[in-house]
Order: sequence, then structure tokens, then C-alpha cells
Amino acid sequence: MVDLTFLGAADTVTGSKFLVETAHRKVLVDCGLFQGYKVLRSRNWNPLPVDPASIDAVVLTHAHLDHSGYLPLLVKNGFSGKVFCTRGTRALCGLLLPDSGYLLEADARYANRRGFSQHKPALPLYTKEDAVRSLKSFSPQKIGKRIAVTDNCSIIFRYAGHILGAATVEMLVDGKRIVFSGDIGRYDDPLMFDPEPVPEADYLLVESTYGDRLHPGLSPQQELENVITRTVARGGSVIIPSFAVGRAQALLFHINAIRQRGALPDVPVYLDSPMACSATDLFCQHAEDHRLSAAHCRDAWDDVIYTRDVEHSKRLDTEPGSKIIISASGMVTGGRILHRLKRYAPDHRSTIVMAGYQAGGTRGAALLNGAEAIKIHGDYVPVRAEVVSLDMLSAHADQHELLRWLGGFKTPPSRCFVVHGEAESADRFRLKIAEQFGWETRVPEHGERVQL
Repeated sequence: MVDLTFLGAADTVTGSKFLVETAHRKVLVDCGLFQGYKVLRSRNWNPLPVDPASIDAVVLTHAHLDHSGYLPLLVKNGFSGKVFCTRGTRALCGLLLPDSGYLLEADARYANRRGFSQHKPALPLYTKEDAVRSLKSFSPQKIGKRIAVTDNCSIIFRYAGHILGAATVEMLVDGKRIVFSGDIGRYDDPLMFDPEPVPEADYLLVESTYGDRLHPGLSPQQELENVITRTVARGGSVIIPSFAVGRAQALLFHINAIRQRGALPDVPVYLDSPMACSATDLFCQHAEDHRLSAAHCRDAWDDVIYTRDVEHSKRLDTEPGSKIIISASGMVTGGRILHRLKRYAPDHRSTIVMAGYQAGGTRGAALLNGAEAIKIHGDYVPVRAEVVSLDMLSAHADQHELLRWLGGFKTPPSRCFVVHGEAESADRFRLKIAEQFGWETRVPEHGERVQL
């Protein structure tokens, strides 16, 4: 028998962790952090129901922290196996994980200095040093090649779109074929390849981030142009919270295209995130993982001002004139965007552009829901700026695109598990799959264990 345990991304959209267990082997697919509501974030501090030292291998679908960000703690707590991933994922994790550790340490120091934490002293979940140490476990692999993970388990990575290096995972374990969708990207995306179809599965775990909705059929460039033009006309700045990996590069691509058409007002564009700057460099170095050539990449980012150092970043709050600032993090959970919002959210002339999914309980979700103030560093900051949502910039497939990917299976799964979605989204998508394909489909519960 093969057992599958849902240790994360069940009834929620974060914390992806799926344990595949046979009589003699344990493989963990994804190793993500819980984000959003405090009740979810508190799970990061709870010991796993499986001893990390007993896990033989980890397989990552992609580098976003809700899929990879728990790895430093797993290694710290005893995991000593290999972490299998694509080359693009390894490159991005080399940025994301140490940065995550650094921010966790910085947040703990700030909380102790300001005294607003309930814990005395506040401690980081893990450190930058823990994250750097975990990178030694990585074993980057080619997409499309069958890879032996253990003596009874092998995998194939296929392009998922979404971000650099993102992949679906087809796992063959003790004769059973289990497919993990990871996060499915958009079709006809100007940067990323289309999600690659998977021919067959005995069991399928499919994400449902946007399983209950469709992206607006609007041009992201036209909408961005409209927002920038009206904001600059009233003397404000455009502040865009952005995931450093994937979303930031897409935003730069679209802003550059607007500039090339001569439609961009004469304002500077700042990429206010050291990690986003480095991720943009990596995007150019891994041209095999996306549609753009290395030369096209360099041209697209040519007029962008990178603010890598802290002092340059701080000056953005005092420099006169309108500007466009792309800053991490995408759901406003930490990083430099907090400082930018403290300065620009109270400014009625400015605009905050939400350019992707916002998990419940995050500041990003609060902004989208019309919050009059958001709590930053223990203080409430009034929100007087215009807040705009540009869902069409999302790197996640919507319901129609997810169904299109599911339609690629020549041999349908005997069971389908809908994961990585808020409860309403997951359940609506479950019903849609059952209605359209007639598959046995259900939404698992957190911590649930099933026999395959």
C-alpha cells in the first residue's frame, strides 16, 4: 500500500506538504510555509507529525515559499536526504530561502526592539544560516527526464508555466502513478511556456487557487497604462506589492512594452527589492525555461532602476515627484513594501496596485477588502491611496485554464484530490471537475491520511 498524508495546502492555499509513504520509504512533495491568518502561521511552529529524519527525499514543484519555505526548518530538525527540483527552482531557492531566513531574523529583532511581540524574546522560525545550510541538500534535475528518487520511487518534471522552474510532478511509486500539479500557470503568457499536459495518472492532486473564478479578459498593459497615467496626472506615485519571483519580471515586461509604445509618462521605475533584482538576473540566465531570449530580457529591464542597497531604498520615501515602485512582498506580509506603504498609503494622490492573489489574513487581502487602515510594525497606517486590483496579472491559471490542463489526461485518474485553495474555491472546483469529467473528486482535510 501507498499512504498519502496532507500536511498542508488542504482547506487552505498555503503550506504545501504532501507525504507519500510506503512500507520502507517516505517522500515529501513540497515543503512550504503557511502564510496568511495567524492560526495558519502558527502551524509553522508545530512539530510535523512525521520525524524529519525519517523522510528519505523531498521533491519540490517550484520555489515560492508556500511550497519551499519550510525546508530550512526540515533540515534543521534532522532531514538529511536530497531535495529534487528543476534547475530553475534551485536557482530561485538560492535567493528565496536565505532571504526568508534573513527577514525572519530581522522581524524578530524589530519586534524585540519595539516590544510589540507577545513572545519574550521573539525568535525567528529559522535563520539565514539555516537556509544556506539547507541548500546543500538540493539536487537540480532536467525537465522531462525520469529521475530515481528512492529505490521504489521515480519522478518526471514537466513545465507548469507559473514561474521560472515551476513543474508538475509525475511520481511512480510501487507501481502507482501519482501526479502533483504544483501551481499551474497561464496559457498564452508572454513570458512563460504553456502548462505541459500529463498523459495519465492513477491519482491526481490539483491546485485550486483560482478554482472558483475567471481572470478578467482585459489587457494588463492597457490597465497598467490607465492606472499609471491617472496617478501621475494627480501628482501621485504607483506602488506595486509584488512577488519578487515571477510577478516582478512580468510587471517589468509590461511596463517596458508600454514605454516602447510611447504611452508611459516620464517617471522613473524602481525595482525596490534586492531579491527581485537578483531574480530578474536569473530570469535572463535561464532562457531555456521561458519564451524570452537573454537579449530580450536585458532590453526589457534596461530602463529600470535597481534599488539593491538599503539607503537607496529609504530615499524613495523622500525623493520628490511621481514614481513607479515595484517592491516585495506580493501579499504585503513583510519586506520593503511595508516601509513604502507607511509612506504612500496615506497619500490620496497615490495608487496601490494589487497584482495577484492575496491569501486570507494578509495585509494584501485587507487592502483589497477596503481596509481603512493596515497594521504595520505595531502601528495602524491609514489607507487613503487608491487601491486597484489587476487580477489579470496573476501567474495562476483560472478555472477555465485549470480545466483545460485537466483535459490533457488521456487516462483519467481513479481519484482526484483538490488542494491548495481556500475552502470555497476548492469545493467549487471539486464540483466543476465532477460535473465536467465525472471523476471521483474530493477536498481533503488538513492532516488527513488516505491509502492509495
